Amino acid sequence: MIFVSVVGVFLGLVHFWLYRRLVRASETGPRGATLAGVVLTAGWLLAVIGFGSGTYFATSWARPLGYVGMTWLAVVFYLVLGTVLVAVVLLTGRIFRIQAASPGDVRRRNFVRVTGIVMVVGAVAATTYGAVAALNPRVTTTVVDLEGLPAEFDGIRVAVVADLHVGPSLGAGFTQKVVDLINEQDPDLIVMTGDLIDGTVDKVGADIASLAELEAPLGIFAVSGNHEYYSDDVNAWLDYWESLGLTVLRNEHATISLGDEEIDVAGVHDYDAPEPHSADMAAALEGRDPTGFVMLVAHQPLHSGEAADRGVNFQISGHTHGGQIWPFHYAVQAVHDTALVGLDRVGVTTVYTTSGAGAWGPPVRVGAPPEIPILELRRTP
Repeated sequence: MIFVSVVGVFLGLVHFWLYRRLVRASETGPRGATLAGVVLTAGWLLAVIGFGSGTYFATSWARPLGYVGMTWLAVVFYLVLGTVLVAVVLLTGRIFRIQAASPGDVRRRNFVRVTGIVMVVGAVAATTYGAVAALNPRVTTTVVDLEGLPAEFDGIRVAVVADLHVGPSLGAGFTQKVVDLINEQDPDLIVMTGDLIDGTVDKVGADIASLAELEAPLGIFAVSGNHEYYSDDVNAWLDYWESLGLTVLRNEHATISLGDEEIDVAGVHDYDAPEPHSADMAAALEGRDPTGFVMLVAHQPLHSGEAADRGVNFQISGHTHGGQIWPFHYAVQAVHDTALVGLDRVGVTTVYTTSGAGAWGPPVRVGAPPEIPILELRRTP
């Protein structure tokens, strides 16, 4: 509960600051101020419930409340951005002695009121759009040209499941939607790049049980993401995935065959995983034929540098969410050397990064549509 308490205090301070900047500064009347205070307080409380849902609170009662609260956080995100922008404009006015930006000026008060209304309307509109988008992941198709791909594997279709984040806001219905969309595509191979859940096996496990319905003749392979380490013992989750029929790669590889030819599918733990579960690519590749084709499943694209050094042909990753909520993607891109979404190249390694099907925190997607990628692998000379 310490995490939820810390988050609650932080969010409380943010909501109080918004009240002062949007309500007090615009000298809103008593009724309006009371209504704004009630909305901000309710939003704060529901968001705190959302952060505890699936980990500390049973999803049976906390998820509906948490969904509203976590969605509200997207509104707060845009209100904070807008408020900071308005503060910069007002500060600029004071620096250059523009009367409308002077403290106590009537035009300043009206400016704060009007911009506040515009911010609220814009934040609610963007969040509503993003909430609808987040519930409807699209199937995308990408042709991936790969040197060294064995001829028998030319044209195989690989479905990628990433970043479902089932738990606080999204439940069994969302998982079932993803499963149905994938099975409709009839893929040859399915890989899961982690962050499937947020919560404990006890409270959230049933919500991903339908993953057992996935079908792919060449197998279904999964690796851990960073969120599997946050709420429960990572091995408890990985063992549960195996009970659903997934082949979990724990710093290891498996060989799949078509006709007389083979490729290796290697998987590593998350890039930031703590000991004794840290990523070990050397172990994942140990014992395989170094001249053969290898596909690496890794949660974070940050593995790509080492993958290239070790001669990996193809890496599939998630984690970035494509930024999830614009303009946050600028910050996410700053810590990644590869494309946030889509194909890239690092040395000898082709890298595909998906924006993922779900959403972490606010179940909202703005400027980064959720996706279920189907990768068509093509052999190049």
